[in-house]
Amino acid sequence: MLIWLVVILCFLTFGSFIGVRVLMSLYALELGASQAAVGVLIASFAIFPLMMSVYAGRVIDRMGAFWPVFGGMAGFCAGVMIPFCFPVIPALYVSSLVSGLSLVFFGVASQQLISSIGDASARNRNVSYYSIGLAASGFVGPLGVGYVIDHHGHRMAYLALGAVLLLVSAVWFACRRHIPPARPKDHATSASGIVDLLRNRDLRLTIMVAGIVVAGMDLYTFYMPIYGHSIKLSATMIGAVMGAQALAALLMRIIMPALLRHWSEENVMAGALLVAGLAYFLFPFFQGVTVLFMISFLLGLGLGCGQPLSLLMVYSRAPAGRSGEVLGVRFTVVNLMHLVIPATFGTLSALVGLMPVFVATAALMALGSHLSRRAAAGVK
Repeated sequence: MLIWLVVILCFLTFGSFIGVRVLMSLYALELGASQAAVGVLIASFAIFPLMMSVYAGRVIDRMGAFWPVFGGMAGFCAGVMIPFCFPVIPALYVSSLVSGLSLVFFGVASQQLISSIGDASARNRNVSYYSIGLAASGFVGPLGVGYVIDHHGHRMAYLALGAVLLLVSAVWFACRRHIPPARPKDHATSASGIVDLLRNRDLRLTIMVAGIVVAGMDLYTFYMPIYGHSIKLSATMIGAVMGAQALAALLMRIIMPALLRHWSEENVMAGALLVAGLAYFLFPFFQGVTVLFMISFLLGLGLGCGQPLSLLMVYSRAPAGRSGEVLGVRFTVVNLMHLVIPATFGTLSALVGLMPVFVATAALMALGSHLSRRAAAGVK
């Protein structure tokens, strides 16, 4: 029962998060922002996660998941409503900062809770359910937001997302008695800091690859609305193309257990990132909706298993009592890339166009594949 409650609420919350990123990009462009400004806007989501993720993980290790998840959802709801109340570009930046801070606690706590429910044999199943929920949210979020924008406008899309998050927060609070407290082992000290964690070569490589995987997913959320807008696609069509990526990711997460029966986690990750790199390379050469739909589907096949694989690998390599902290380190690395890459590439795209940006992202996916092969081969 608990696992399904968490999966459903994560589906709604992360679907809202993916939707609000698409909405924020399109609304900023509608209000007259440049591509560089949109890059800075999307990157600002990562400022607080970059600074607060490890601290959030330590808090979660001490006090359990309930209050961090509830505070994260409620704060995200408040952040989403800011542009509805104040429809100006500066309000988008405030909304991005508030939402990013809230998602630190929600993201780390929900991942720690999912990974800790049941014994080790149940972990793969739980993470599989969780990742399928995330894939479904990636399909529903952009498509739903695109539909509301086209029929009711950007502000009403913010209001709709705020209503969903308010409902999610209320359901979570009503179910508070079913959420387990922190386990005794989670009170272990983390006074030695994160340096000793990163001395573990396998953990270090896994965290680096996790950052590249999630950066690839997030950069797609950043690039596709801008690219679609530049070739005159409607918001609904942009949402549909992005939904193809999520649909493919859902398919990959269903068949991922079968893949892992034949290949190691590292080898599956290496192959998946090569496929993702190929998809990124192809994007700027095509403008037709059908072809973009197919390329987006290919990207989903590549990135679809990356997030659950990296979560499993990071959690399984965490020292006892420090799972939240390790997930916080992973969150920090991910958001460092989110902070640097959209702002840098947004400026680059304003100067030289989108093609070099897509090619650079393809190269980033190739780097992740190389690191995964090194991990699989045990290269020092």
